[in-house]
Amino acid sequence: MQRDVERNYPRKDFIAKLRRLADALEHCTPFRIQVAGKRITLPGDAAIIVEHEPGGGAKEIEFQLKWRTARRPNKA
Repeated sequence: MQRDVERNYPRKDFIAKLRRLADALEHCTPFRIQVAGKRITLPGDAAIIVEHEPGGGAKEIEFQLKWRTARRPNKA
């Protein structure tokens, strides 16, 4: 399932989420967040990537966290 979700947060809420994320990363503990109604758990050892996308009038910086999920065996 492919989904690309983008949401604007009030500055205060975004800062609180970043603080929780930073604490989880610092202690290598899972971070739980809900995005567009779906609960997501990031492992404490997720890879951290910073991406800069220069554009015409708008510029963008993305903070990405990537990890692999465990594959579930197919049930016959």
